[in-house]
Amino acid sequence: MKILHITCSPRGEQSVSYRLSQRVMDRLLTRHPAAQIVTRDLCAEPLPHIDGAYAAALGGGARVGNGRAVSSHALSERLIAELRDADYVVIATPMHNFTVPSVLKAWLDHVVRIGVTFNVTPEGKAGTLADRPVYIAVSSGGYRSGERARQPDFLEPYLKALLPTIGLKNLSFVSVQATAAGPETTTAAFAAVERELDDCVAGA
Repeated sequence: MKILHITCSPRGEQSVSYRLSQRVMDRLLTRHPAAQIVTRDLCAEPLPHIDGAYAAALGGGARVGNGRAVSSHALSERLIAELRDADYVVIATPMHNFTVPSVLKAWLDHVVRIGVTFNVTPEGKAGTLADRPVYIAVSSGGYRSGERARQPDFLEPYLKALLPTIGLKNLSFVSVQATAAGPETTTAAFAAVERELDDCVAGA
């Protein structure tokens, strides 16, 4: 049993998204105490964005001695293997400028790969990964959903469109919103989300 825990905030363990994801982790570990945890802190160890060397590897450059291409390709292979081997995936992400942070986008660009995690068919893109629960813990400085939302949300729709492309369709989003309103609002939001956390992890 493996849990892949991906964190995306520059504030690390002090961030609201991390603390929210840790509540998911606590519930999963209560059910699976022997589970192995694989952690990817994308801010502490940022991934390179897709570049020419990576494209060369996909196009065959790795076979002609391009060392940088081999390295980029090997990193993508390792990230995909971590994802493929995980029984559960927990992603902790803040909302940055209405969408995912660039460090999470870089990870997604490495794991969403034609011919490996998805294929192109006459009906469209088809994922090759086996489905499994993916829990996405989101924090936002303002309200991104509900009646009090005053900003667009491109984070949740984006992940709901992209992750199923590689076969991950069992997605659960939990949110703490309006963190910029102060600690009292954040504390109240954490209290309100506890029941939602219990429900979304209940069948794990």
